[in-house]
Amino acid sequence: MNRIRLSLPEDFYFSTELTIRITDLNYGGHVGNDAFLSLIHEARQQFLVSHGYTELGFAGYGLIMADVAIEYKKELNYGNSVRISVAAADFDRLGFDLYYKIELLTPENPILAGVAKTGMMCYDYTAGKKVSIPGEAIARLSKRPSE
Repeated sequence: MNRIRLSLPEDFYFSTELTIRITDLNYGGHVGNDAFLSLIHEARQQFLVSHGYTELGFAGYGLIMADVAIEYKKELNYGNSVRISVAAADFDRLGFDLYYKIELLTPENPILAGVAKTGMMCYDYTAGKKVSIPGEAIARLSKRPSE
């Protein structure tokens, strides 16, 4: 079976810490794939807000997640603290990719729990069609939120 292999960018300028909730667990007693996707969704929203955007307020348009790839590396359990780092890259005319590095925080060192990529497309919800990503958004997402 061919496995997904994601190549992450070198620099991640944003990260957030989240705690695994009881509702994130599946019948196996660990974070389920649906909850894993919800965790990166939360990190994505925080990343966008740190740059002055939201998924529905993105330089005059909205964003749609066109695709997702996730590599699971380690189980996450109730009460675990995780750090999710986010980076924007691979900009093209209609969108860009967001990369995520999910790390289990331990007293010793963080342990890689997963990596993910979401393909984000710029969308005009009023017109109901894909639109070109504004240059302003590319410039903003390409640098640290504080720059």
